[in-house]
Amino acid sequence: MRKALICGISGQDGAYLAQLLLDQGYNVCGTSRDAQMSSFSNLVRLGIRDRVKLESMSLNDFRSVLQVLNKVQPDEVYNLAGQTSVGLSFSQPIETFESITIGTVNLLEAIRFLDRPIKLYNAGSSECFGDIADAADELSPFRPRSPYGVAKAAAFWQTVNYREAYGIFACSGILFNHESPLRPERFVTQKVIAAAHRIARGSQEKLLLGNTTICRDWGWAPEYVEAMYRMLQHSKPDDYVIATGASYTLEEFVAVAFAEVGLNWQEHTIVDGSLFRPTDIAVSRGNPAKARQILGWQAQFKMPDVVRLMLRSRIEPEVR
Repeated sequence: MRKALICGISGQDGAYLAQLLLDQGYNVCGTSRDAQMSSFSNLVRLGIRDRVKLESMSLNDFRSVLQVLNKVQPDEVYNLAGQTSVGLSFSQPIETFESITIGTVNLLEAIRFLDRPIKLYNAGSSECFGDIADAADELSPFRPRSPYGVAKAAAFWQTVNYREAYGIFACSGILFNHESPLRPERFVTQKVIAAAHRIARGSQEKLLLGNTTICRDWGWAPEYVEAMYRMLQHSKPDDYVIATGASYTLEEFVAVAFAEVGLNWQEHTIVDGSLFRPTDIAVSRGNPAKARQILGWQAQFKMPDVVRLMLRSRIEPEVR
C-alpha cells in the first residue's frame, strides 16, 4: 500500500486530495501545526476524518519536517500548505512569504537529506503570471502582482532547482482559480454564493464587492486534485498549468449566482472601493494543453457549472 503525506490537509484541496488518494487505495497521512487541536472540519464534511492519520508538523521548522518524513516514510508528498489568500497577503506579506517559501525548501531539503525515492508535488499558482494578455502556459513569464504571487514564484523555482540539481522527482502544478463548497467565505466566490443563498431566503443585506471587472479562469476543485495526483504518476517529473482555458469576469460570476436563485444581482450588490487591492490582476486565463496531452487531464466544469455545484451544496441539505 502506497503512503501519501499531505501538508495542508485541512484546506479545500487537501481534503479533496485525501479523498481521492483513499479511493486509490493509499495510506494517507496529513499534517497540521497542532493535529490534536485542529478540527479538520473539511475531512469531517467529506466523511473521511477517521480514515486519515494525522501528525503535527511545522513546515517552517526543518527538524520538524525531517522527523515527520522519517516517521511516515511516504512515497509521495503533496505540499499544499502555507498562507492561501491573495488578499490577506497584502496585510501579512512576511507570514505569506515565509510559510510558502521556507516550507517548500524545507520539504525539498528533507527529501534530499533522507535520500529516498520520495515524489513531491508543489502547489504553484496562476498568481505567478500576473496580468495575462493570452492564455498562459508553462513557458509564459512570471510577473506576480501580489506578495502571495511572489512567494509562489519563489517556491516554484526552488522546486525546479532541486529537481535539476539533485534529481528529485518534484513537480509544480500551476493551478488557476478552483472552487468548491469547502472554500471559506474569505474567498470572494464563496462570499458571493453564501450571500446569494441568504438573500434568496429573505435576507435584506447587500453584498459588498471589490473590483467586479477582474477576469478569472474558474474551475472545480475536485477535478484539479486529480491533476496533482496524475503528475506524480507520470514517469517524468515536470510542471503543468492546470486550468479550464475559459475566463469570466467577477460580474459574470455574480450574475450567474443570483440568476440561479431567481434574483437580479444588480439589486443586491454594492461595489465598495475599500475592498480593492493595491495591485490586482485584470485578466487571468490558463492554457492546459500540456496537461491534456501528457497527463490526459481536462477540466469538465467551467464557471457556470461551478456556481451551480456550489449553490446546490447549500440547497440540498435543506431539502433533505
